[in-house]
Amino acid sequence: MYELRFTPDAAGFLATAGDRLARQPVLSTVIATIADRAVAEDAEGIQRDPDRPWWFVTIVDHVGLVDHARDVDHDGEIVGTAMRTAPGPDHALWVTEMPPEAAVQLAHALHDRGEFAGAMNGSLPATRLMAEESARLWGKRAEIRSHTRLYELDTLTPPVGVGGTLRAAVPADLELLNNWLTIFGAEAAEQGDRPAPELVEHDRDETSRRIRDGRLWVWEVDGRPVHVTGANLPSLGVARIGPVLTPKEYRGHGYAAAAVAGVSRRLLDLDARVCLFTDQANPVSNKLYQRLGYRPVVDMANFGLS
Repeated sequence: MYELRFTPDAAGFLATAGDRLARQPVLSTVIATIADRAVAEDAEGIQRDPDRPWWFVTIVDHVGLVDHARDVDHDGEIVGTAMRTAPGPDHALWVTEMPPEAAVQLAHALHDRGEFAGAMNGSLPATRLMAEESARLWGKRAEIRSHTRLYELDTLTPPVGVGGTLRAAVPADLELLNNWLTIFGAEAAEQGDRPAPELVEHDRDETSRRIRDGRLWVWEVDGRPVHVTGANLPSLGVARIGPVLTPKEYRGHGYAAAAVAGVSRRLLDLDARVCLFTDQANPVSNKLYQRLGYRPVVDMANFGLS
């Protein structure tokens, strides 16, 4: 049995699990980015929806301390992490690499808490095992909603001849960009030939903070925004790009490639390693990023319980 240490405190979580995350910073990009941002938001006094699940968990093994390179927390080895911080409607879990038994135990721990998680994303096979065990416990069926692939930038090769310019988003872009972020999930599902998820308006305050912090970039042609690329600030020396959206009426002109290349260059200038996720079912985006110099790191998956 493993000890599962749940906490809503991002700073405390990073103090405990930070060394383990830092050993594989690209694979840890999602949970490290969210935790770092939460620490900053807590310092600002930003309040979260009290009905939104919000926790991080560190999984500790108190036996088998035989690996000289182990991450030791007091008398145990940290063998995995997970979090539940995503907005609705599913409030999906994020699951990192962990032993199979730990993934199953985490599913039981949530069931014992009466906490149903209808979606979970992350590393394989841990996410699959947790989804299957959760489905069994709740009388549901686990199914893969999408296969994702994590890429890291090797040598940047920008496209040439694309009209327009890249600029940081400004407050005047708020309404347009919030609308685009609202439809992002549906657009991505359509490109991956999947049913569109429930449309939920994106959090305007979150969009405003992204603009304020320089985490949204616009490709503009003749003064008109035609594309948005998001970027997370570096955590553990790794910066992650996303979301990337060109609305339908503006596609086919190379705007996404040019914008992602431009944002990638700016992140490289911060001495960051740069990564991003793609939907494996979208051949256009996978080819695009590889042309820019991104190389696959690992495959992951998004599961739902139905």
